[in-house]
Amino acid sequence: MSDVSKFGLSSIGQIAVNARDLERAVAFYRDQLGMKLLFTVPPKLAFFDCDGIRLMLSLPDKPEFDHASSILYFNVADIQEAHKMLVDRGVQFTEEPNFVANMGSCDLWIGFFRDSEDNTLAIMSNVAH
Repeated sequence: MSDVSKFGLSSIGQIAVNARDLERAVAFYRDQLGMKLLFTVPPKLAFFDCDGIRLMLSLPDKPEFDHASSILYFNVADIQEAHKMLVDRGVQFTEEPNFVANMGSCDLWIGFFRDSEDNTLAIMSNVAH
């Protein structure tokens, strides 16, 4: 018998992001963000790899699920380089990468953009002092 008091959620296996047009969303995540497409389940689902976590793009099954997703923050090593590469691929930022906080050993920088389905996404980086 397991010890219920020691149970706690910690590892994320999959994140769902709503799409209104699955083909358009797949093209954005694959071609503009450069993410690895794992597989599709037509006509409603597509799965991408996010360094071991699956990102599922899906058409909402019910009207109450048709809303913007949570903000996904993607770690990048060099935020200025990542920003330039994404802009060169046609990604439009709603907020350019900028300093957010001094984390002690580094500075946290974040920039925001929207995907093809109008969900807000972000890139973030810990920049050495």
